[in-house]
Amino acid sequence: MIRLSHVSAKYPEKTVFDDLSLTLPDTGAVALMAPSGFGKTTLLRVLAGLKSIDAGEISGLENKKISFLFQEDRLLPWVSAQKNVELVSDANMANHWLSQMEITDGSQLPREMSGGMQRRVALARAMAFGGDVLLLDEPFKGLDEALRERIAGRIKGVFPLTILSVHDAQEAELMGARIIRLDESRANV
Repeated sequence: MIRLSHVSAKYPEKTVFDDLSLTLPDTGAVALMAPSGFGKTTLLRVLAGLKSIDAGEISGLENKKISFLFQEDRLLPWVSAQKNVELVSDANMANHWLSQMEITDGSQLPREMSGGMQRRVALARAMAFGGDVLLLDEPFKGLDEALRERIAGRIKGVFPLTILSVHDAQEAELMGARIIRLDESRANV
């Protein structure tokens, strides 16, 4: 189990959450839901070790390899889609995940692709990285409903644990995720 005990996270201008206690499973899928600005992205960054906590304790992530799909695609603009994915894997794995994301031309640069295509390249990169925990921050933004369903079906269950931040309960359902509403309870969710 992953446990957050009395965790606080602050930025200089804002306390994002204070005294948050939360238990997450080791396997399956969990969707974090709350209105914008409620700390979903910060919580994912804390779980990834990219944001320090100001108080409390986190356990259960020791020695876990974490893959993170950021809210921004963060593609290198000067290399192809294929090379963006190969940065974290090899050519075979890159080809596999680009194909799974329905990217048919891996030679395109990000600026030659639509926003939805860029999102799918970023998702292919996160999948190709592999690991124990997959963190997804708004994974389906820019994708139409049919494409969301197909992509969700291909990534669901690949990682032992997937934690995603979404605004739409339907996206959580596509991933078979248990929903945790951060805005309804700040302790012992």
